Amino acid sequence: MASWISLLYLFIFSFIYTETQLVPAIFMFGDSLVDVGNNNHLKLSLAKADFPHNGVDFPGKKPTGRFSNGRNAADFLAEKLGLQTSPPYLSLVSATNKSNAFLGGASFASGGAGILDGTDTLFKQSISLNKQIEYYSTVYGDLVQQLGTVEAQTYFSKSLYGIVIGSNDILGYFGSGSTLRDKYTPQQYIDLMIFTLRGQLKRLYSLGARKLAVVGAGAIGCCPSQRNQNQTGECHEQANYWSLKYNQGFISLLQELKSELKDMNYSFFDTYTLLLNFIQKPAAYGFTEVKAACCGLGNLNAKVACLPISSYCPNRRDHVFWDLYHPTEAAARIFTDNIFDGSEPIVFPINVRQLAVM
Repeated sequence: MASWISLLYLFIFSFIYTETQLVPAIFMFGDSLVDVGNNNHLKLSLAKADFPHNGVDFPGKKPTGRFSNGRNAADFLAEKLGLQTSPPYLSLVSATNKSNAFLGGASFASGGAGILDGTDTLFKQSISLNKQIEYYSTVYGDLVQQLGTVEAQTYFSKSLYGIVIGSNDILGYFGSGSTLRDKYTPQQYIDLMIFTLRGQLKRLYSLGARKLAVVGAGAIGCCPSQRNQNQTGECHEQANYWSLKYNQGFISLLQELKSELKDMNYSFFDTYTLLLNFIQKPAAYGFTEVKAACCGLGNLNAKVACLPISSYCPNRRDHVFWDLYHPTEAAARIFTDNIFDGSEPIVFPINVRQLAVM
């Protein structure tokens, strides 16, 4: 039976909503776009951001494990929902005092993670989406035991589940030296991603998830690492094409699941279209540099990653990209503004604000 302290804590989180707190908790799943420090705890991972110049604009001006000059989309989303950023799961499980540690949510996101196991061959170690869900299932069990079945189900149904995944799978397929192209056609590979994702989302549903904030893949071919592969510096059109196909498959999957699971609701954010808007109409969003990374070395600052030996641009607000793959804090803020309060066709069928208050 749950203790009265745990029930009181749940009551505070789940039922006494203020104008600024819209959900009791956020559970975040995904990759480096929303990693807030899980990879700091992976000894073998090469996908880390716990060194300069990452975090140069973060409060305290120290690297935190975010692949950004400052805050990322997970931070901005939590702020809009009236919550603190969900802490990295791996930091919570290693904490001395775990009492009520997960009641405010947790982030399972990991740089290099993908839908498919084994997409982290480049980075050697990350937490795949399957593993993230496995970790969450442990949290789910702990909270059910702590709060009681009825109270816990109410808590989970009101919480928000963020899902930002798929980019690493696609980048892995089109990466130099990839053997995946010997095994699958691009369409077969996308189909495999969507098939696998279907099982993963249904697993989350069985573990209480009812409100899904889903972020589609961006125009991956336009990130500095992909442009650097073209002598012209233009976008990698094939990577973009299959990113778009993945998004279309993801949307169809969500529509199918909604028809099957009536009490599941979702908000899908079309990152692809908004990123292309940045590139095609940068001045409308306050950007002047849409091709080169802010931090790095070489052509487009994409020959060498953002490392302590790299240089970085003096005005990060002008750039769409912070490093080879990731947006600047400024771009992440605009993305999140649209996720939260945007409208069709960028976000549909509802935005996250509407999802949160359902």
